[in-house]
Amino acid sequence: MYRKRAGGWLKHLDFIVLDALCLQAAFMLAYAVRMGPSSPYSDGEYRGIGLLLLLADMVIVLLSETFSGVLRRGRYEEFTAVLKHACLVEAVVIMYLFTAQKAVSYSRFIIYLTGVLYAGMAYFARLLWKAVLLRRREAVAEQRSLLVVTEAELAEEVLESALAREYDRFRVTGIAITDKDMRGCEIHAAGSLTGGNRDVRDQAGDSENRGIPVVAWRDDIVDAVCRRWVDEALIVLHRGAPHPGDLVSDLAGMGVVVHTGLFRSGEESGMKQFVGHLGDYTVLTASISYATPLQQFAKRAMDIAGGIAGCIATGFLFLVLAPAMELVSPGPVFFMQERIGRNGKRFKIYKFRSMYMDAEERKKELMEKNRVGSGLMFKMEADPRIIGCRVLPDGTVKKGFGNFIRDHSLDEFPQFFNVLKGDMSLVGTRPPTPDEWEKYEPHHRARMAVRPGITGLWQVSGRSSITDFEEVVKLDTKYITEWSMGMDLKILFKTVKVVLGKDGAM
Repeated sequence: MYRKRAGGWLKHLDFIVLDALCLQAAFMLAYAVRMGPSSPYSDGEYRGIGLLLLLADMVIVLLSETFSGVLRRGRYEEFTAVLKHACLVEAVVIMYLFTAQKAVSYSRFIIYLTGVLYAGMAYFARLLWKAVLLRRREAVAEQRSLLVVTEAELAEEVLESALAREYDRFRVTGIAITDKDMRGCEIHAAGSLTGGNRDVRDQAGDSENRGIPVVAWRDDIVDAVCRRWVDEALIVLHRGAPHPGDLVSDLAGMGVVVHTGLFRSGEESGMKQFVGHLGDYTVLTASISYATPLQQFAKRAMDIAGGIAGCIATGFLFLVLAPAMELVSPGPVFFMQERIGRNGKRFKIYKFRSMYMDAEERKKELMEKNRVGSGLMFKMEADPRIIGCRVLPDGTVKKGFGNFIRDHSLDEFPQFFNVLKGDMSLVGTRPPTPDEWEKYEPHHRARMAVRPGITGLWQVSGRSSITDFEEVVKLDTKYITEWSMGMDLKILFKTVKVVLGKDGAM
């Protein structure tokens, strides 16, 4: 995943501190309700719980980016976000107490009441603080004037966005049209004056009658700025239009803050864009996958921990499977195969062998029975290459040793070594074989924008029933564009459920 610049959470430090204070207040109040008017920090047993609550809160804030977009969330969205965060904090604490076998030492009433009080207090505290920030920023906005520079076809749309969708609201004082002389005309925000957006109505006033005036066109934008009070300028042109470098230089040289539109939010499906530096260049970075350094560290730490545990389990499985393998199909216990990893990197994948030794050669003969008609994956009912699998005369399928280890995902365990090496991750997208990779269309390759995983979103979304490769790509792309540590944990839990369920394999 692309590493996004760190420090984004610092701009919400006020919310993080407020949230932590609410959590501690809820904990102390819950303790007082149960134990009487006293502090949990004077109680040696509960002091550790208070610190654990604070640590859990900080970790969840950093990993799940709880406050991303907090200033733009409505009341219902905020309530949902607070409730989710409170449940995660409670889950971490409860899991720790049961794992450490300390659950009987503490009052469950205090733990649960803390979560309830925390959710309520944090919700109202966030709303109150957002209201305070809103008033402050509205006061600042009264003193900030914005000139919109755009094309005639885009004018209404850009005006609506400038008025309604930007939290740091500006006072739009005029519009400059670059491709048509419309001086003297007025432009209304598209769809904003008849809608229910309070911010647009407040700024526009009686804009149904007056609109926003066009004060300049291509040749006299700089002169218009000299004649007017302009603090900032927003330049939005069609994607094919030349970059307005001279205009940006002229306006910035006059002390005007210039914002140049590069992409409209959501214009590139699934794309994340942000400005950075590469060498001596200021660049726009676009990627369907990105993660902060902290998220990268957390994911790799989880991979290492899972890889170590998985390799230990693999060792025990080897002691059981090796003798059985020798009886039913003499040959190597482990199977190695070349696969395609992140962005086309090749690596050797490790598995417990579940097929006969000539499986790769026989695959070509069986391609006509492939359930995925495109040949971009290979899936087959009653695959005769699997050890012990055969079709009886009456048409029923008799499963064998190979089916057993595949149905219970035992063959996947050696891949934990791939995870430790860094070739793979616990959660990701399944790596294709080189011959499948060669058949990929450009949009198919998006599914390998991250490290491949032992399990993934499409595996826990009904792998056995999905035969359309485009559906696989859709699910993999969804995982990449919406990735979070929370999503990885959900997939891991679902994986365990699927493996232990009667439908079996991953």
